[in-house]
Amino acid sequence: MDVLASYLLVDGYNIINSWEELKEIQKYSLEDARDKLMELIENYRAYKGIKAILVFDAHLVKGSKEKHLTYGGLEVVYTKENQIADEYIEKFVDEYGKLYYITVATSDWLEQQVVLGRGAVRISSRELKREVYKAKKAMKERYKLSKIPKIDNLEDRIDKNILEELEKMRREP
Repeated sequence: MDVLASYLLVDGYNIINSWEELKEIQKYSLEDARDKLMELIENYRAYKGIKAILVFDAHLVKGSKEKHLTYGGLEVVYTKENQIADEYIEKFVDEYGKLYYITVATSDWLEQQVVLGRGAVRISSRELKREVYKAKKAMKERYKLSKIPKIDNLEDRIDKNILEELEKMRREP
């Protein structure tokens, strides 16, 4: 059986309004809060080796057309006028749910029920935050370990029997 590729769909404003640090940033700049969320989700996506789409509502923006941008390997979608993120996510799940393993990140209970009924998996904003920061910590640890100089001795790479024979030869007069 083939393993399906994984997709993470994130309801951007739902997450921003759920995570305290992003809510604080949003008080001063919504754009900065979006940028911070993009950075966090892109790092998580890269670490997990999955595809991810971060969806922001633009339904109240007059004349807005759907926009797709990329941030590293993360796809960022701004919905069109009169379309909320939930609608975009539901349409994506309906269209690609049989081709991909899809996880939807939102704390909107009704949206969670809808995507579950359509075959996706749900993750709450709190669970996503825990996963994102767990991955961030693991990346830091991996980086620290990569900076520790490795001692590369020949005797660590050579077969023990050969090493013993070489030692005997060295000791012979």
